[in-house]
Amino acid sequence: MQTVLPFIFLAVFALAFIKKVNAYGSFIEGAKGAIPLAVSLFPFIACMIMAVELMRASGLYNIFEFVFTPVLNLLGIPKELSQLVLLRPFSGSGSLAIVNDVFAEYGVDSYIGRCASVMFGSTETVFYLTTIYFSDTKVKRLGIALPIALFCCLLSAIISCLLCKVL
Repeated sequence: MQTVLPFIFLAVFALAFIKKVNAYGSFIEGAKGAIPLAVSLFPFIACMIMAVELMRASGLYNIFEFVFTPVLNLLGIPKELSQLVLLRPFSGSGSLAIVNDVFAEYGVDSYIGRCASVMFGSTETVFYLTTIYFSDTKVKRLGIALPIALFCCLLSAIISCLLCKVL
């Protein structure tokens, strides 16, 4: 990784030089546009963080875990990973903490640890991404996009555990 990033920077600057584009000026313009975007996204991100923390603090998350663990077991997902499956669509950092706990308890080379790794890498923070993508657009009704994204996230978790079992 240490050699890839400098190569990417050199390639970008070489391409900018060949196309006679002011790379520094373009960077500054892009950075200027990022500040209003970050300000406009902040309320949506703060809302998602508060919602996740309220779910965890109120015990609602534990109820979800109790209800969905048997269903997840039927789908081939170990009960030790039910927290990861349920939290991953909401919070990347929270699910990373769960993966870290799984590694500490079961080890990184265990079946559970491998499933957690593949699941973390192949699923996405669905609610966070929809918040980011739809917050700055005129689309306010998510329609079928959110259920499809959640289904794909669940399917990714199931396939992750299946692949880890087979391999």
